[in-house]
Amino acid sequence: MFLNKIKSGESGILLYGITPPKSETTRERIVEIATKTLERLFPLDIDALVVYDVQDESARTDEERPFPFLHALDPLEFASTYLQALRIPKIIYRPAGKYTEQELAIWLDDLHKSQFFPVFVGMPTPDYPVKTSLKEAYRIWKNHEHTSVIGAITIPERHVVLKDEDVRILDKVNCGVSYFISQCVYNVDFAKQMIIDLVKGCTEANVKVPTIIFTLTACGSTKTLHFMEWLGIHVPDELKEDLKNSENILDKSVNICLDIASELTAFCTERSIPFGFNIESVAIRKEEIEASIYMVNQVGAMLTERGIRI
Repeated sequence: MFLNKIKSGESGILLYGITPPKSETTRERIVEIATKTLERLFPLDIDALVVYDVQDESARTDEERPFPFLHALDPLEFASTYLQALRIPKIIYRPAGKYTEQELAIWLDDLHKSQFFPVFVGMPTPDYPVKTSLKEAYRIWKNHEHTSVIGAITIPERHVVLKDEDVRILDKVNCGVSYFISQCVYNVDFAKQMIIDLVKGCTEANVKVPTIIFTLTACGSTKTLHFMEWLGIHVPDELKEDLKNSENILDKSVNICLDIASELTAFCTERSIPFGFNIESVAIRKEEIEASIYMVNQVGAMLTERGIRI
């Protein structure tokens, strides 16, 4: 079970991440989307399904958003109403600062009743009025800590600039966070450096290293590549050129992601760091969705072959 794997610090965790349908989608179409989603997910050997809370981040940069922002359904509503047939844990993202303490407490109770798990994320823009701090949100969650686990996000790119991602992680670990899901990784060196500094910080603080789950995302077009960079994902120049010049950018990106998974698996295993992977499927094109399914199966097979995932 996902809960036990996180609590015991077991490696080889495999997640699959999706976004809910857009909020203006008709109920009939939502049911159709959910049915197709379930058909794809039922055969997968995954520990949990991640359902993102889609936020508009346009205000954090002056650069024009490559794709227009469209509001999505509430992730808890989508997961509990339309994906209940999938009998695996659901991990639900939530920007805690948008809600009052009472609203968060009610939401966490509803989440717990469904046996789902929360990941609190920051605000979409720095100047957004905060109703509840992350620390206060974690304090409210502690009512469920004996039968739940809470996650957070981590951004290797931020560590390269600010050099404090390890400190941020340790602060959240002290608040009860036991696993971290990264932003999509295309720069493996950034991820490694963050891990190295985190291990050092945990050793100095005499704290157990939390589980790090690396996100992998296939890229199906140059426009998607641009959007990834707009989101703050760093793609090394060499990889960027390889993608742009490839005959099939989707196939090339899948191979790059699988290579990254292999490299990070070896890196974390050698250092006894609990880790896993989250394969995102946030595109609407059939080819990209199928590529994400392929990646889940390939990464799962790789982890099994190396004796990490049983």
